[in-house]
Amino acid sequence: MKQVVQNYKSGELALLDVPVPGCKPGGVLVRTAYSLISTGTELMKVSEAGMSMLGKARSRPDQVAKVVQSVATNGVPATYRKVMGKLDSYTPLGYSLCGVVEQVGDGIDDVKVGDLVACAGNEHALHAELNWVPKNLYTPVPDSLAPRHAAFGTVGSIALQGVRQGESRLGEVALVVGLGLIGQLVAQLLTASGVRVVGADPDPARCELAERLGAAACGDPGSPAVESAVAELTDGHGVDQVYLAAGGGSNQPVELAARLCRDRGRVVDIGKCRLDLPWNAYYEKELDVRFSRSYGPGRYDPEYEIEGRDYPIGYVRWTERRNLACFLDLVARGRVDVEPLITRTAAFDDAVETYQRLKDGELKAVAVLFRYPEQAAEDGPSADAPVVSVPVVPGGGTSSAPVRPARTPVRLAFVGAGNYATSMLLPHLAQRDGVELSTVVTTTALSAANAQRKFGFREATTDLDAVLGDASVDAVFVVTRHSSHAELTRKALLAGKAVFVEKPLALTGDELTGVLDAVEESGNDRLQVGFNRRFAPLLQEARKRFGARTGPASLRYLVNAGRLDHGSWYLQQGTEGSRFAGEGGHFVDTASWLLGADPVSVYAVAPSGNEDLQVVLGYPDGSTATLSYVTTGAAGFPKETLDLVADGKVLQLDDFVRSSVYDGRKRWVSSRLPKARDKGQSAELAAFVRAVRTGGPMPVPLRSLVATTAATLAVRAALAGGAPVTLAEAR
Repeated sequence: MKQVVQNYKSGELALLDVPVPGCKPGGVLVRTAYSLISTGTELMKVSEAGMSMLGKARSRPDQVAKVVQSVATNGVPATYRKVMGKLDSYTPLGYSLCGVVEQVGDGIDDVKVGDLVACAGNEHALHAELNWVPKNLYTPVPDSLAPRHAAFGTVGSIALQGVRQGESRLGEVALVVGLGLIGQLVAQLLTASGVRVVGADPDPARCELAERLGAAACGDPGSPAVESAVAELTDGHGVDQVYLAAGGGSNQPVELAARLCRDRGRVVDIGKCRLDLPWNAYYEKELDVRFSRSYGPGRYDPEYEIEGRDYPIGYVRWTERRNLACFLDLVARGRVDVEPLITRTAAFDDAVETYQRLKDGELKAVAVLFRYPEQAAEDGPSADAPVVSVPVVPGGGTSSAPVRPARTPVRLAFVGAGNYATSMLLPHLAQRDGVELSTVVTTTALSAANAQRKFGFREATTDLDAVLGDASVDAVFVVTRHSSHAELTRKALLAGKAVFVEKPLALTGDELTGVLDAVEESGNDRLQVGFNRRFAPLLQEARKRFGARTGPASLRYLVNAGRLDHGSWYLQQGTEGSRFAGEGGHFVDTASWLLGADPVSVYAVAPSGNEDLQVVLGYPDGSTATLSYVTTGAAGFPKETLDLVADGKVLQLDDFVRSSVYDGRKRWVSSRLPKARDKGQSAELAAFVRAVRTGGPMPVPLRSLVATTAATLAVRAALAGGAPVTLAEAR
């Protein structure tokens, strides 16, 4: 999907392709219809990003103070790296939108797929095609309200909270300083509540607009017109409240407030303007200065915003969400009119150009909307947001096989006896009690004879059909070249055999569908793919020590795959698929097992000229896994390193030599000799043989095997399209 971002260091604006967010419990996934540019807050941020480093420091003294503190704590080099790293990264823009619910997370029962909602939050209502929004930051849109008008919900809530802080009463008079987007809405809300409004803004067009929408009088703050209007409307006493909705470095707004406010009046700061209060003027009138904090109670409280814990209405009448719903109701009933505020509606694809025109002053606007392409489900996937279908797993669950009589060996046949089979699988099976190596099948007689001699197979043959027709064979191992895996698996399933197929299960979506068609036709889903890393003892113990998660996780998996020898059949991509398609399932499966879910989105990028890949997997609860599959690294560096971070804990795996778990000040470490790396093959084979012997479920559910394979194959689609792909179960 596409999202508007900005690099705060360089000031660069971009419409970036990013992964689709997962639909976590406690919220909804929303496809944006319209999002609103806050021409005050957002343009201030955009302008700051274009400043020099000194200019940025001057504009954010609060951040400079934090940097100084960090220098004292961490030293100059560490602080410099931290600051530069934060500055030189993309940050999102936007916080007010309207869209359609595309997916509903667990625990949500107040909206359903297809409902129109207004959304808030500078982390959840971004200028992006899809956003995950927690429960307290969205509200259903009234039936009579147009989506483009509902997109004003967040900004309207900010204005509404400011009016509530002013405690205005029927018949009072208020001064609104600054008639930008927030000021215009404040003026309308006050007018709707029976308050007469005087507006102050140097822009005549904005003054005329405010008067047209109900303000009693408006003018330049430096002109006598504003003071005259206040004197006339208040009999010379001064206004009851002043709402500061202006920005910039001038101290004129607070000075004007002191001059025109009545004795013991209220001054409410909504915008971000200079606040050097003239002490004598504020003291002599005993003015009550108040700040309005964003959308209302609940703002900046993660338990309210993220965890969805509402405040009891008897104690907190107007929360963020209630303000949002209230503003939408006012617009729906015609008490507030936002249509005249819309200066321009731009296509979302023109977002960067629109921001640049606003920044340069070429486009003078009160409100600008982004209109997003219609993405109706019946129209199918768009080029920007492709969907890869995950084949439906037949049946209602894992089938079982009859329990074998006691002391009866499990008879295994091997199709293929290459390097991996003879070095990583057969040595474990040949030494295992209760296993009989029945038949080995290869395409050349000599390789079969060698395997028979070395591992004690009862028979060696080149006749696959004879093995599949042998009723005494309980399970078939498919350990051939990648291009034959799916077809051999399909045949073995149709023959009623339990199947262990070394990764990959399939190289194309059609091959994967063919395997599942065989499962449906035969009723036999006794299948295991050689995803052995989840069975590795060090990783098993580390996962147990890490414990259950309560929040989303971030996982990083670096695979230093190295270069292949010239002539390796792995390089035959025309017939054997890409290298990642062949072995990437290992790492996808490991990540999914650690995160306890199947991926829902895949994004991939690759530099030209080599096979290096960066793959980002998205999961339903918002967790992400970044797989770095590189072939250009140093040969002496470990092949596989992994970090899992969540809930204040970190799990680390160092190439199956050492695993660690950090939890606060506690640290658990387990290690083994480098030459004794155990990547889980022995435990995986034991689990498979046990399932065949007992008739119990396979070690990994078929649904997980299919999801991992589909995600691995989706990498190719993500690379080809240059955009994330959504993994959706085929209908």
